[in-house]
Amino acid sequence: MKGRNQRTSKNAYLEKLTKDIHMKSVEVGRDLEGSTPPSVFIGRWSYPKVYAGPMMANQLGDTYIMDSPESWLNQNKSQQDILSYRMNLVRGKQLIEINDLDNPFVEKLQDISLASKSTDAEANFLKRPTGASISDEAMPHGPSAILENFNIEAVKWDRQLEKSYYDTDLSATNAVNILHNKNVPFSQIQKAFSVGAFGIGKNRKLVPTRWSITAVDSSLADTLLKQVRRHNILDTYRVYENDDLHNYYGIILTPTEWQYEWIEAFYKVMKNEELIYSDYETNTDKKEYSSVGGCYYTSKMVVLDELNKMKLQSGLLVLREAHTGYVPMGVFNVRECMKKAMSKPYKEFEDLKSAVKYVSENLKIPLSRYIKTSTLLNEMLHTKQTTLDTFFKKENPQ
Repeated sequence: MKGRNQRTSKNAYLEKLTKDIHMKSVEVGRDLEGSTPPSVFIGRWSYPKVYAGPMMANQLGDTYIMDSPESWLNQNKSQQDILSYRMNLVRGKQLIEINDLDNPFVEKLQDISLASKSTDAEANFLKRPTGASISDEAMPHGPSAILENFNIEAVKWDRQLEKSYYDTDLSATNAVNILHNKNVPFSQIQKAFSVGAFGIGKNRKLVPTRWSITAVDSSLADTLLKQVRRHNILDTYRVYENDDLHNYYGIILTPTEWQYEWIEAFYKVMKNEELIYSDYETNTDKKEYSSVGGCYYTSKMVVLDELNKMKLQSGLLVLREAHTGYVPMGVFNVRECMKKAMSKPYKEFEDLKSAVKYVSENLKIPLSRYIKTSTLLNEMLHTKQTTLDTFFKKENPQ
């Protein structure tokens, strides 16, 4: 019950947080001529019918940066830069059956998702697009409306995505892994997955954007974990860090077989709240969906990917703290911040206590709160170091 209650609690908090955030989005009329980065969005509320459609900028030309999360941190884009890109994307939608892949509208969405660059398009809406969307898992976007008509220019597909599309004997999981190994950006793989471009022919279907993100992350993580378990175990403690987009990430690799705990906190994001949520797995395959949502899987995937490249196996503890000014912008935030952390030089420590103490110096919420909320970290400090009483006496000498 703890996991379910925690998920309910976190979801309720994020719903309140996103409800209280009001973003100014682009204003457009019922007719729109512009460019799609390329970008599509598929909702989930009426599943197995879904509201699917393109997202377009109110400008022609190269709009790729607006839906390219892999580029943002590398180009030092601020949170405001990213939100500006996203609020300028207009979402068109039509209600479609998830299996209706022969629908001409769905074929256009596949064209967009497999495109190698931005695509010019024309859209006519039943009503003027309004509103904006902010979510903890999918990226934000600007106004939306039901499409009456939608047309795109001729599209050139990305060569690697095209090969997977035409291989109807290749499972979606294998397609995802092959494309990842060929360094196709995650966002491109996920968009193609969501429009039913991968998988055994008869099994293909539209997948809501939010679900497709976790599906791709978890497919990659599952494959990587099988490989990582065959590698030698790390012989020391390592800490990787990153501080971006009002988030601090402290990543601790431990000299153990694979085990993983994600501990995330929200520090005075809305008012004076200090909230912590966690989930973990031991060296067995996790069966139930994570109580903390999609961030759990993307964090796991990023670190397993790096461990596999290093030909190492280790345990993983992640302490993530969101601070005042943080705006939920989707799981990409975790993925790209974690990738940036893992690309930086690491610090080595001889024991867990020293590694955790170092990370705690960058946290605003007391370390004791993290340990109390955790399972793995708590157990490891008990069994492998000292008792918690001794730990805190040394941490806070009188």
